[in-house]
Amino acid sequence: MSDTTRFLLNETDLPRQWYNILADSPVPLPPVLHPVTKEPVTPDFLSVLFPMELILQEVSTDRYIDIPEEVREIYKLYRPTPLVRARRLEKMLGTPAHIYYKNESVSPVGSHKANTAIPQAFYNKVAGTKAITTETGAGQWGAALSMACNFFDIALEVYMVKVSYEQKPYRRIFMETYGAQVYASPTDRTQFGRALLEQDPSNRGSLGIAISEAVEAAATSGGSKKYSLGSVLNHVLLHQTVIGEEALKQMDMAGEYPDVVIGCVGGGSNFGGIALPFLRENLRNGQRTRLLAVEPTAAPSLTKGIYTYDYGDTARMAPIVKMHTLGHTFLPPGIHAGGLRYHGMAPLISALYEAGYLEARAVPQVATFEAARLFTQAEGFLPAPESAHAIRAAIDEALDAKAKGEKRVILFNLSGHGHFDMMAYQEYLAGRLEDYAYPAEAVAQAMQSLPQVETEVTAAD
Repeated sequence: MSDTTRFLLNETDLPRQWYNILADSPVPLPPVLHPVTKEPVTPDFLSVLFPMELILQEVSTDRYIDIPEEVREIYKLYRPTPLVRARRLEKMLGTPAHIYYKNESVSPVGSHKANTAIPQAFYNKVAGTKAITTETGAGQWGAALSMACNFFDIALEVYMVKVSYEQKPYRRIFMETYGAQVYASPTDRTQFGRALLEQDPSNRGSLGIAISEAVEAAATSGGSKKYSLGSVLNHVLLHQTVIGEEALKQMDMAGEYPDVVIGCVGGGSNFGGIALPFLRENLRNGQRTRLLAVEPTAAPSLTKGIYTYDYGDTARMAPIVKMHTLGHTFLPPGIHAGGLRYHGMAPLISALYEAGYLEARAVPQVATFEAARLFTQAEGFLPAPESAHAIRAAIDEALDAKAKGEKRVILFNLSGHGHFDMMAYQEYLAGRLEDYAYPAEAVAQAMQSLPQVETEVTAAD
């Protein structure tokens, strides 16, 4: 075991391939269905939204997919990212556990989202795309895609969930600095947005609504725009595996191997990015690392959601997928972890969780910010509210190890910094944040609006 605190790789250690868990997964993914016909989607349908190379990655079962050199060159702006031993936090907790974190906040946009924004923009550029539409919750994804589109000279429209648009104005300005056009969703720019505003002019939005607007803007553009998504889809999780591949090398440098790997989870991208390479080691090489996804009690898609077919967006324009869902009609409370307010979970993460290969835990908002403050005071980095969920679970694991008098090696993903989340911290420090547990009754009610999928399609899972 090393006495080093920071474990740094060189540019030559930057992964040359993304890892595709579908090559090794013992769990087959159910088919993705057309939102109208409810038949399996075709490449022609998906090509309205995505360039063909991303569609091929979405369905690929190749174990490794080469990272284009043009993408690797931009990755080198910030990758490989540091692995850090949180020694000061360990001392503060008085725990025998060893805590490590992968610091994805060092990217130019301050989060892991750049890992997929860059290749998505690249493949769109190669396909001749001139403009992209997307949604964003907390703004981390919108900022990352704004940077990537700027690098590849592609215009970008961002539909930002209205509550986050209001809470995080500096992220909007960040996106606009790269050249993106940012709109508070729901807007009057789309048919769906106008309909919602007619029903409720004060609608604060949701990620499902913002997705609907971005999908509508692309689908009705006559082919002049494509759509890009920052989480949930297989190709997004694929791109994020650079996190876990680097972490494996760095844990080897540290002379330890994690007993538990932790990531916050909303749509599944950063958790999948760090966890899936370790799942490969479990499946192929006999390791027994626990893989723990941590979500807010206010949006508990894994811990309270139902594993079933549902629409990916509120307007029912996106494909129907089988996932853990709170229902596409889900309207979340205005919690400050805006990036975790999605109604569903990545189908890949959902299937693996349902089969018992992953664990999940929901944590309340106030305790999450308490963990974030403790981490900041010990380690100096101010985490994003989303990342703070992983920190809460890591601290709980360390305290459990302390209570049991056992050594435990804990690795979590610090998926982003909180520099643009100061309103959230202000509310916490003033004692104005409240916990909210999404009621099971609301989930049950939302299940009444699920798409009617033929039994034989579901049974073919």
